[in-house]
Amino acid sequence: MKFPKTHTLKEIAKIINVNYVGDDNFPVLGMNEIHVVEPGDIVFVDHPKYYDKALDSAATIVLINKKVDCPEGKALLISDDPFRDFNKLTLHFKPFQPSSSAISSSAKIGDNTTIQPNCFIGNNVVIGNNCTIHSNVNIYDNTVIGDNVTIHAGAVLGASAFYYKNRPESYDQLLSGGRVVIEDNVDIGALCTIDKGVTADTIIGEGSKLDNQIQIGHDTVIGKKCLIASQVGIAGCVIVEDEVIIWGQVGITSGITIGKKAVISAKAGVSKSLEGNKSYFGVPADDFRSKYKEIAAIKKIPEILEKLKNL
Repeated sequence: MKFPKTHTLKEIAKIINVNYVGDDNFPVLGMNEIHVVEPGDIVFVDHPKYYDKALDSAATIVLINKKVDCPEGKALLISDDPFRDFNKLTLHFKPFQPSSSAISSSAKIGDNTTIQPNCFIGNNVVIGNNCTIHSNVNIYDNTVIGDNVTIHAGAVLGASAFYYKNRPESYDQLLSGGRVVIEDNVDIGALCTIDKGVTADTIIGEGSKLDNQIQIGHDTVIGKKCLIASQVGIAGCVIVEDEVIIWGQVGITSGITIGKKAVISAKAGVSKSLEGNKSYFGVPADDFRSKYKEIAAIKKIPEILEKLKNL
């Protein structure tokens, strides 16, 4: 998330009421999660296990819960609860804006686009030309939709990320200030749900086709010309490269990459990154040749046990 203008380290520290290490006028351009940070961004870290990763990242401002040696060219914001203060910044720069109408007056809708009854189009939504938005679709604030997009009934674009911190008293949600971006020539099936990014964008690439009842988590990037069948669940921060095919009821864990032109068969469980140009199935998913060898070996177990019994 980039701020509307450049802020100083002192200004940001005042917003969240924390001490800081660095020049008062150190420039702050935005805030992001660690996998998408750029110079000028704030990243937060609240566990010693991840201090080095945050301090060595591209982010130049680290919101941290301990005063540590500050790397050259960077600044620190010292907080007793970085998770809470990251949420404060999200609320400050991306506050929730209620809408008083089904289609917000700030929404921009292109030529020859049809919006069927009972849809909600939120604040600052942009919808391109020649799109069809079927009934009961909900499009949350700041979503961007390209040209020639079809969204079928009951889909929800832009709900919050499923991202929580386990507190002693309850689960504390990390607030979402990112967007959903749908590129040109995308089809989204009925009852699909696509969560917005925490600070960046959840993206569906040009020409991709989504069947009904698919869940796509925050900050996930789907490449161009992908086919995703019904009841697939993709967790947050996944990269699905171009021309991947994912068949029904596949589950994909967070933070992994599916390589270009990979094919994942139905009901597979994907727990690690997969190379492109291969076909996979099973739980955990593996390429066909390895999985068939595994199945063949399992089938021989009774025979082996019988032989051992007769020794």
